[in-house]
Amino acid sequence: MGDLMTASTAQEQAAKASGTVLITLAAAQFLMTLDSSVMNVSIATVAKDVGTTVTGIQTAITMYTLVMASLMITGGKLGQIWGRKRAFAIGCVIYGCGSLLTALSQNLAMLLLGWSLLEGIGAALIMPAVVALVASNFAQSERPRAYGLVASAGAIAVAAGPLIGGLFTTYASWRWVFVGEVLVVVIILALARRMGDTPADRSAQMDIVGTVLSALGLALVVFGVLRSGTWGWILPKPNAPELLSLSPVIWLILVGGCVLTGFLGWERRRLGHGQGVLIDPAMLDNKLLRGGLVSFFFQYLLQAGLFFAVPLFLSVALGLSAIATGVELLPLSITLLLAATGVPKLFPNASPRRVVRIGFLSLFASLVILIALLDLGAGPEITTWPMLLAGLGVGALASQLGAITVSAVPDEQSGEVGGLQNTVTNLGASIGTALAGAVLISALTASFFTGIQGNPAIPEQVSSNAQVKLASGIPFISDQDLRTALQDAEVPAATADAIVAENEQARLAGLRASLAVLALFALLAFIFANGIPTRQPGAAPPTDDAESAVNSSHPVT
Repeated sequence: MGDLMTASTAQEQAAKASGTVLITLAAAQFLMTLDSSVMNVSIATVAKDVGTTVTGIQTAITMYTLVMASLMITGGKLGQIWGRKRAFAIGCVIYGCGSLLTALSQNLAMLLLGWSLLEGIGAALIMPAVVALVASNFAQSERPRAYGLVASAGAIAVAAGPLIGGLFTTYASWRWVFVGEVLVVVIILALARRMGDTPADRSAQMDIVGTVLSALGLALVVFGVLRSGTWGWILPKPNAPELLSLSPVIWLILVGGCVLTGFLGWERRRLGHGQGVLIDPAMLDNKLLRGGLVSFFFQYLLQAGLFFAVPLFLSVALGLSAIATGVELLPLSITLLLAATGVPKLFPNASPRRVVRIGFLSLFASLVILIALLDLGAGPEITTWPMLLAGLGVGALASQLGAITVSAVPDEQSGEVGGLQNTVTNLGASIGTALAGAVLISALTASFFTGIQGNPAIPEQVSSNAQVKLASGIPFISDQDLRTALQDAEVPAATADAIVAENEQARLAGLRASLAVLALFALLAFIFANGIPTRQPGAAPPTDDAESAVNSSHPVT
């Protein structure tokens, strides 16, 4: 009887410890992702407080993404050398120092050092370590749920960011967001002591040349994508820089791609000489890993594009406050968390490929419904069902993809997988935002110019002047801001009313076009999900010969 009670107590303690570990890692993932969205609603206020411009704050946000994305692979390798738990702790300390410096910033230089550099470096150490620590703290059968909860924490941070930023900026100060981050980091460090660790690999070597090549290649590609909205993807926008009659963006992406190709060649050369590498290029030949990374890329592309377009509709087209916009996005967070934790619990043996495909179909359905409901006079209520469906889709993906990528390689390579995974997700998110924005502005501009040319209430001279002055693209602005600008330009009231009406139509056309492109990518993601396995990692091979034949092409290692 005593032995049974002892065993029961030990199980309860183990469950409690695993729950603490999961909360700790989920909190870290939430914190890392929050910084990418929390200040978007407070850019003007932050700029005023630190004595800079809106462009300066946008540069700080861009640089945070750039530093984080370019150092992810390096961060994964450092976790192998130092040990995952130590890399996680060091990353938290660096990130906490960056948050404190950001909260105290008096100028743009302090903001760039704290927010962009230190927090970016900290995130590059923490995020690959999170992936590896889930693998070292949870059995293979428990990983889908664990990865699902951690990934959902990141996605919820994107949805909750505008709400949190809006609340603090409206009722206190944006600086308290970063003070709060410091407090959360302290709690995470205190709880991290209960985590299991993988020992440091003393034989591992840091590849300096590989580090420079990977960071440079990724930085060029990500920077090019981030600047695409301003400079144009291939053809330069009016007044944008150009090189050989092409936009710098295409050159940055091409050169970055060449540098990354050289990086892989360098890694193969070092392997051939028996030297340590940053990542083993042979990992990219692994079908399971590649399939998981491709689906991760599409998930974050769709997720970022959706979080770009929907808040624009709510905050600009409808004029909702940052707080009200955040509230309207909450349905997504609810269903996301339910799906991410519920699917592994209720359907532990479900086919990962089927779940992933259902996830992409759910995202596709949410986009199509939203396109159908977007119309003049539509209110914020039209986003509720699409957000619920999108949350289910993202949650379904989160419940499977993390476990798939890590299970594709031995556990000792989980840190390298974490670096690759977070690199791919950052790239997908950057492209999703840039693509959604480029399509939206392009469609808005075309629709607006067509509308004012065919509107008899708008004089031809006004139409011509608008096309000259706004050749680089029509800004996505509210009716009130447009009316103010037209009044300042002394445009007659009747003409101003006609222009505002055309702009309202054009805004919806831009949003529909942006969402339609995202829906197309959701269908592409459904097709590419063929690389996802049909059985859970660690599951016993099926006894049916036909089923075995199908799965033999996608072995789970």
